[in-house]
Amino acid sequence: MNREPDGQMALTLQITRHGDLVATAPLQLTVAEAERIHAALCHALDQDPVPDDAPECRKPIQYPGGRQRF
Repeated sequence: MNREPDGQMALTLQITRHGDLVATAPLQLTVAEAERIHAALCHALDQDPVPDDAPECRKPIQYPGGRQRF
């Protein structure tokens, strides 16, 4: 995902069919839309184990004296 000069976010989608790349298409999002997609993906992935190469936002955070949060 990249930030465009106008402040919007741009995500390049890859469209595949049976494993073969058919096309790429840019998806432009406002910051609010990108936040909603981020939250929805984190929620959807919550039940899956976090891979070692996952971004920092998927890794658990241990707060001092508190419970573990994601």
